[in-house]
Amino acid sequence: MLYLLDANVLITANNSYYPLRRVPEFWDWLVNCGTQGQVKIPLEMYDEIDGYKDDLRSWLRTNKSSLLFAEEVDVGMLTYVTESGYASNLNEEELETVGKDPFLIAYALVDPEHRRVVTTEVSRPSATRANRKIPDVCKELQGFDSLTTFELIEALDFTTDWKR
Repeated sequence: MLYLLDANVLITANNSYYPLRRVPEFWDWLVNCGTQGQVKIPLEMYDEIDGYKDDLRSWLRTNKSSLLFAEEVDVGMLTYVTESGYASNLNEEELETVGKDPFLIAYALVDPEHRRVVTTEVSRPSATRANRKIPDVCKELQGFDSLTTFELIEALDFTTDWKR
């Protein structure tokens, strides 16, 4: 299984429960998972983090070769996700609100049996159009739930002594 990370997974982990300087084991584990092809971050999500000037950006740049997903988005799939998952007639303001989320979902939809989206977004089924959340769009278009960071940790069995 390939787990595709939303930028918020890394940002939230660093800003709250797994800061780079306090839990380096988590970050080393992510790099190892990236090297093994289990965890990747699409370019569009990478660019969101690369816009900051902080330790996370430095870490991501250092580990780009292990973590960056080397695939171009399928434009037809991206259009499908945007039009079917959000709305077919989004205006410019709504497209800005949606952001890069359709890219993440489109990468997963290319091979839904072997790819999953990981995000910190929380389901909000009542949201419409540009305000829809990744878990809801994934469930609707892929037929399964996206994963949270902690579900990823469980799926890939992270422990702080993972190197042993």
